[in-house]
Amino acid sequence: MPMVTLLIATNNAGKVRELAFLLRTLPVRIARPKDLGLHLDVAETGSTYAENARLKALAFAAGSGAISLADDSGLEIAALNGWPGIYSSRAAGPGATDQERRALVLERLAARSENNRRARFVCHVALAGPTGILAESEGVTEGRIALTAAGTGGFGFDPIFIPEGFDRTFAELPPRTKNEVSHRARAVEGIRSFIERLVSEE
Repeated sequence: MPMVTLLIATNNAGKVRELAFLLRTLPVRIARPKDLGLHLDVAETGSTYAENARLKALAFAAGSGAISLADDSGLEIAALNGWPGIYSSRAAGPGATDQERRALVLERLAARSENNRRARFVCHVALAGPTGILAESEGVTEGRIALTAAGTGGFGFDPIFIPEGFDRTFAELPPRTKNEVSHRARAVEGIRSFIERLVSEE
C-alpha cells in the first residue's frame, strides 16, 4: 500500500530525532531533507514562532514536492521578560554552540533564586504542501531554569530546563518521558488527527 511521505523540515538533528519519534505511530513514511537530497537553509525572518514555522514548512514543501512538517520553538524566561524567545537559537550570536547558549542563560540568571527562575518552552508546528499551509498547532511546557546544567540527553536548552512536576532536567529524563510532556509533543498532538485524515484520503 502506498504511503504518504512526510518530510521533517529541519536540518537540526535533535529536532529530526524527536519529531521522528513523535510521528512514529502514524501511517506515513518519514523522510529527512538529506533522504531527498534537499539542502535548504531558511532564514527565520518572522516575528513569531508561527511565522517562522510557516516559512520553513513552505520552503521545504516547495523544494521537495512533499508534505512538510516544520517547527519553530523557543525558551521564554519570565524574569527576563520572555527572553530569548524566538531568538533562542541566536541568543549567543551566530555560530554559538548549545553549550554557549546555555551558559549565557545561566549567567543572566545567576543572581536569581530558585523561586525566580520560571520559564517555559513554546513550540509551533506547521504542516505544508506545495499549495500552502495545511494545518498548524502550538504546544507549551511550563517549568523553571536549573541552577546548573545536568544530563546528557536531548539538545539545546534541555540540560537547564526542569519541566513542571519533575525535579530533573529534560536532558536527564528518559526520551520517552520527555516526549510525553514536551512542548514539541504537545504541538504535534494538535495536528495528529489532521495527518491521519490526510492519509486516509490518499
